[in-house]
Amino acid sequence: MEILFRQGLSTLILQAAVPTRKLEGDFFQGGTCGVRPTTSDEDQGKTRVVGGTSAQEGAWPWLVSIQDPEIPGTGHLCGGSLISTRWVLTAAHCFVDIRNISTLRVVIGATQLTELAAGAEVREVARLLVHEDYNAADQSNDIALLELDRPAECNLYIQLGCVPNGTVDVSELDICYVAGWGATTARAQKSSDVLQEAQVHLIDVQLCNSSDWYAGDVHTHNLCAGHPEGGIDTCQGDSGGPLMCKDNDADNFWVVGVTSWGRGCARAKRPGIYTSTQHFYNWILAQIGLLPDVSAPTTARTWGYYPTAAQPWGQFPTAARPTQNPWPRPPATQPPWTRPPATHPPWTRPPATQPPWTRPPATQPPWTRPPATQPPWTRPTTTQIPKPPPTTAPKPKPPPTPVDKSCPFPVKKLVEFFTRMEKLLQALQGKTA
Repeated sequence: MEILFRQGLSTLILQAAVPTRKLEGDFFQGGTCGVRPTTSDEDQGKTRVVGGTSAQEGAWPWLVSIQDPEIPGTGHLCGGSLISTRWVLTAAHCFVDIRNISTLRVVIGATQLTELAAGAEVREVARLLVHEDYNAADQSNDIALLELDRPAECNLYIQLGCVPNGTVDVSELDICYVAGWGATTARAQKSSDVLQEAQVHLIDVQLCNSSDWYAGDVHTHNLCAGHPEGGIDTCQGDSGGPLMCKDNDADNFWVVGVTSWGRGCARAKRPGIYTSTQHFYNWILAQIGLLPDVSAPTTARTWGYYPTAAQPWGQFPTAARPTQNPWPRPPATQPPWTRPPATHPPWTRPPATQPPWTRPPATQPPWTRPPATQPPWTRPTTTQIPKPPPTTAPKPKPPPTPVDKSCPFPVKKLVEFFTRMEKLLQALQGKTA
């Protein structure tokens, strides 16, 4: 399955979704972004390209050419977008085979690469930041930033691009363009000397992912743009360049995508795939120091050297193809750091200069209880008062009743009792004895 990488990516930065995109601070240096000064009001908003034509000078003043001197001809490697006077937004896969980024140069404000106009500027690369989650196997998170060695100077041919934040409804933007110095045909073996531009349409990602289109290979952070029937598309050498859409209520353009990859060029149901700049808006701000929040995305990988030499002009890094693994980290150029040998013996405690402290002798005998000044207390003796003598003589006790101890005392008493009872009854009945 043939997959052609569009070698690049671009973006621009927005401030707010208002008709006048006035941007503040050193990042934008008080200028406006997304405006084409050399394009007349009559041209803006028109369908200027059908099938791809040569662009006018200053038509896309934020577009840059990233060049490698090891590539024959103009040395053009990838496109990019100037989003700050010091930063260029491009594609991560452009650099998988670059051995030394310090040899790269960035041409800004150019239209024809072999004859730079008076307003063009050339800068070297100070630093490359690749997205920390970029995966060469499936081209996910295909985005990177280049820091220039010194700021660009804006003029009629050099302006900053606008990157849309969450307030911009990208899906509602109807007039979109692509531009770059890439190949003008799928089988071309060299890039174009003159900047080419073409109008495209945003295509729903779900349609692009359908079974007879890209069959699920398009990520949620991608955009799909081109024409369902083919014929107009980005191609080799356009990687990193911008997908640009005009604001519906103003004259400025938004850089909504970065050219990433596609199957062939200009084929039916095989439109170009772009990295969504709106999706990575916070990541971009974090890398260039405009998002001070501690919860900002993880810092990108900063690499300056890569293991293999750049590919000849017109060819693409094999490691960037989806069937390959990401490039390995370059081998170390020096042995790991080891602790230097000690220059003196380890510290030891110095000898004591005086004997240890001892308790001083007592200056007085220990305290004792003082002697008692009086005898100890004793319980007093109890004195009893004698009872007074009785005032009357005691009553004499009666003599005891004599006890009849004769026998049979009980029977005699009973006989006498019953005899008296019998006499009593008889008396009651009127009888005499």
